[in-house]
Amino acid sequence: MIQFAVLGSGSGGNAAVVESGGLRLMIDAGLSAKQLCMRLQAVGVEPGSLDGILLTHEHGDHVRGLKVFLKQHPVPVFTTPATGRVVREAGIEGGTWKYFEAGQVFGIGALTVETFAIQHDAVDPVGFVIGHGQRRLGFLSDAGFVTRSMTERLRGLAGLFCEANYDSELLEADTKRPWSIKQRISSRHGHLSNEQVTELIREIAHADLGRIVLGHLSSDCNSPEMILAKLRTCLNELGHPHVDLHCAGQDAPTDWFGF
Repeated sequence: MIQFAVLGSGSGGNAAVVESGGLRLMIDAGLSAKQLCMRLQAVGVEPGSLDGILLTHEHGDHVRGLKVFLKQHPVPVFTTPATGRVVREAGIEGGTWKYFEAGQVFGIGALTVETFAIQHDAVDPVGFVIGHGQRRLGFLSDAGFVTRSMTERLRGLAGLFCEANYDSELLEADTKRPWSIKQRISSRHGHLSNEQVTELIREIAHADLGRIVLGHLSSDCNSPEMILAKLRTCLNELGHPHVDLHCAGQDAPTDWFGF
């Protein structure tokens, strides 16, 4: 069995925790160290019990709490060499740094970690598929475009965390953001729209996919109701009404999701 909880997801900070095979991994550390510790404890995980931290990329909303957290809890950090270099040049030290190349598959105890390159405006961003036995959890955050190789990596999952940042019409109509920011968000190195996420799910949904958790929703260019309705319609059309859907928020951790 694999279970995971999202500690927080949004422009203010992103982190999740995965537990399986007697191991606990945190994915990203974009909340403050204080919040990371409080939210881990809120879902029953002592921060010092983590077996590692996986980094998707170096942006502040994914590594903000890492420096202080590692001083308090020097656990191993798994990242690509390029991301690790940028993060460590920013003064984040501590722990044990373990490097992998995008596309590499490696083990952490009984868990298998598949990595894959994603499209985003970071130095070497990656996504993960964490497997234990026959169960596989996909983790895709901050990707501006879904490539064929990404889709292939995400087939056969039991569960998926995926960003659903914006609705295209709401972003276009938004008056708060300048045109340049809108262009960055919607570019191939920006974030995923509801439409792109729906097309990805249309490609990878299958009878054994049990749960999809959406994250990184824009507070004013998206809503849980919009993306959930869109995906529910898609899954019903595909004959998979059994798939559970949930949106993670910024301000509090989710419950544990198991499969």
